[in-house]
Amino acid sequence: MSAAESGSSNGNPTVELRDVSKRFGDFTAVDDLSLAIGEGEFFTLLGPSGCGKTTTLRMVAGFEEATEGQVLIDGADVVGLPPYKRPTNTVFQSYALFPHLSVADNVAFGLRRKKVDKKEADRRVGEELERVGLAREANRRPSQLSGGMQQRVALARALVNFPKVLLLDEPLGALDLKLRKGLQVQLKGIQRDVGITFVYVTHDQEEALTMSDRIAVMNQGRIEQVADPEDVYDKPASSFVAGFIGVSNLMPGTVKTGGQAGEIELDSGVTVKAPTDGLSAGERCQAVVRPEKLSIGEGGRGHPSVEGLVESSLYLGTSTQLIVKLPDEVRMTVLVPNADEAERQQLPGGGAKVKLSWAPDHMHLVRESREHSTDDKEDAT
Repeated sequence: MSAAESGSSNGNPTVELRDVSKRFGDFTAVDDLSLAIGEGEFFTLLGPSGCGKTTTLRMVAGFEEATEGQVLIDGADVVGLPPYKRPTNTVFQSYALFPHLSVADNVAFGLRRKKVDKKEADRRVGEELERVGLAREANRRPSQLSGGMQQRVALARALVNFPKVLLLDEPLGALDLKLRKGLQVQLKGIQRDVGITFVYVTHDQEEALTMSDRIAVMNQGRIEQVADPEDVYDKPASSFVAGFIGVSNLMPGTVKTGGQAGEIELDSGVTVKAPTDGLSAGERCQAVVRPEKLSIGEGGRGHPSVEGLVESSLYLGTSTQLIVKLPDEVRMTVLVPNADEAERQQLPGGGAKVKLSWAPDHMHLVRESREHSTDDKEDAT
């Protein structure tokens, strides 16, 4: 498997999974997965419930053992080692704080088990509480703190042990939206400050795009794409990735001619020019155009376009969302910025016939991918 296929980063990886599979009876949670994560990288495993992301994290942590394959940290195979013997710490969604201990004692718990000198332990606890902005809360109990503050205590408790890799299993999932967004920024800042490798699990696409250096999008126990956030959003590798990341418009079609100057015939009847490298004539594919990249009306010279009927128009504050139905029953989402009130008032309403256009480089072709499983397996997978 090539570096690109495994998602390997430059240099020697801190975490590497080689041909890893995990089966629970007849169910395969992770299927022949290879992955390399670089030192100091904020790496996110993203996907729907049941895709295998948390099982992958738990195999790195040692809470689950791989059925097949190798799990390496700094080049050493850790398969068979219990969690406490691995250079990792895990932050869970549930905080897992000791209610009878103070904030400082919760953070110091791991250091005391390792019999770290009290003076050194106190110094490190103070530094980590300062880092997460909770130095003044050192003597309070967890029950006296908000959910966001408790999660920061859990983070400090993990960081104080100087792990080589910090594993985070949907740590912000239990928080409300406003608090979650604030902690996203803070968590990314902390990661840059400490400079250690973060492996983060989430099903929240916006969270992954906001925080990650690279993202692995998972589907049915396999990786569909590993790339930086910009490429995952603008150049999805499959129809699954395109549909899962953000709001996406997928127009089915068939490749007419391949190559850099290829053509695709959309099911709506329109033929457009597009690079079709890697696709063969006659092959089915999807043309992806993001909602904010679509324009209503004629575009510039050489801009492809399709016609349809407006089904709905919804005011969203910063933008107006239009749903347009094409002749092949495909529905396109269009986002128009509300920069000018007079222009917003001129937008077409329901039932209006419109033309949608886009710049050629704003369209990206993807292969059809198998649908993700809707089988509601336990969230641990």
